[in-house]
Amino acid sequence: MLDKKIAIITGGASGIGLETAKHFVKNGAVVVIWDVQVEKGKDAVKMLEDAGGKSHFIEVNTALYASVEKAAKETISLFERIDILINNAGITRDATLAKLSPEDWQKVIDVNLTGVFNCTKAVSSYMVEKGYGRIINTSSVVALYGNYGQSNYVAAKSALIGVTKVWARELGKKGITVNAVAPGFIATEMITTVPEKVINNIIERTPVQRLGKPEDIAHAYVFLSSGQASFINGHCLSVDGGITL
Repeated sequence: MLDKKIAIITGGASGIGLETAKHFVKNGAVVVIWDVQVEKGKDAVKMLEDAGGKSHFIEVNTALYASVEKAAKETISLFERIDILINNAGITRDATLAKLSPEDWQKVIDVNLTGVFNCTKAVSSYMVEKGYGRIINTSSVVALYGNYGQSNYVAAKSALIGVTKVWARELGKKGITVNAVAPGFIATEMITTVPEKVINNIIERTPVQRLGKPEDIAHAYVFLSSGQASFINGHCLSVDGGITL
């Protein structure tokens, strides 16, 4: 499905990003991991290559445009093009409005929203030159209904749905589709701090009666990045077991 496509996965050193990288190489893509976690990034590349895939790691702070711009140039120098951008990197700094510090508000906005802008701006120019590209932004189900104690996270993830539609309009005529995926509650390290009572409540509210798995999201990324999704543009795909119904 992704034969020899050059795919950047931000936050690809762990969690959903790493699972996505595994599925991309399995489907024939060359994966370039952009992450701030250097050791994990190098370990991920070794694992992918040991499994027969082709991968490369670049240390990138997506919140800093200069860092992203440099990484995009390095990717182009190595592979001559960029076909796919998965804007997966994200952080949480949860707190109620009364307790949320301006610093934690800004940290989440910087990574989860500004970081996506930085990566898309830097990479899309190379895609435009080639007349082809697939860009996928990672939103969240909480962007669709809000979530207690996540003002900063919800603000960023809601905004991503909006800019996905804007960029889909701007870039569609240039051979580039832009879509978003809104994962539900996925069993990753990020959810380990959530109390068991809350997890059980989430499962009860989810029609399929389980948490999502990282591969559930990876499958959606693979599909939207493939030729099978060439007429899907500006869409936000919920992958949430039906919790938003």
